[in-house]
Amino acid sequence: MTSRIPNLFHFVFGLKPQTRPFHLIHYLALESCLRVNRPDRLLFHYHHEPWGEYWELIRERITPIRIRRPKIRLRYSDPRVEAYSYAHESDFVRLDVLLRHGGVYADIDTIFVNPISPNLFQQPFVLGREDDICCQKTGITCKSVCNALIMAQPQAEFGAMWRDRMEATFDGSWSRHSTILPSELADAYPSLVHIEPPHTFYPFMWTREDLRRLLDGRETVDDTVASIHLWAHLWWSRSRLDFSDIHAGQFTESSIRGGENTFSLLARPFLPDMPRSPRPSTHLLADIAGWGLGWMQEALVRGRRRILSGSRQGNLS
Repeated sequence: MTSRIPNLFHFVFGLKPQTRPFHLIHYLALESCLRVNRPDRLLFHYHHEPWGEYWELIRERITPIRIRRPKIRLRYSDPRVEAYSYAHESDFVRLDVLLRHGGVYADIDTIFVNPISPNLFQQPFVLGREDDICCQKTGITCKSVCNALIMAQPQAEFGAMWRDRMEATFDGSWSRHSTILPSELADAYPSLVHIEPPHTFYPFMWTREDLRRLLDGRETVDDTVASIHLWAHLWWSRSRLDFSDIHAGQFTESSIRGGENTFSLLARPFLPDMPRSPRPSTHLLADIAGWGLGWMQEALVRGRRRILSGSRQGNLS
């Protein structure tokens, strides 16, 4: 039977300048996708090309495609949300990519653990349910579907409808245009979209307790779980402690090889083969400049967070 959704997988990356090397977690997202899903092609859409050892390890096995940033106007009233404007640009890019090519889009902090059910490839459009969220603008609790994993046939009617309404719906909050709007559209047009239960793509949610279970606890997942979303922007910086005390700098090959937490156990099979010969960097000056710029940017972020510490940021799912 011919699938409605092609076996293409898409990632979007590099909508802001890359001041640090491609991270191991991002490598593991691509590697797990290749090994678990065996896509016909893995298309890596970027504006600023990654660099570093892990990029060199993976780039020849994927299809990098340079893209332009979307021509959209995003207005913010909260500087803490505006810091993630590159992620909001990605919300638009991912739908444009799926409308053109069809396939499966995944955030680059996704670890695939089991093949996606063939039945889902027969649907016109697929999203996964996440926990209800509190709208940052209205304070009202709303149903939500996460856009960290999207499956679509080319020119899917649901995707076109969502994309057409997204810019006008954008209100400067994290989720109104990206997770609440598609949930509302799914309720209004149920025949155009299939909504998977949370367990398939999001068995660990964005709460502090679920992130503890994922990053510090030790649990197994069953074969009905296709992927794990890490919600990495909630804990990536060492200065952000509201969702987790863990940060990206703690994730290395050695920590994952020796780790006994849920994430390490799931990610370990996708680490680069060991032993391997170190590869000389072709970006030595960029490495030096990038790390220096990255340190200064993080120092500025820490200072701004101290200024803004009087108000706690809401869910950024």
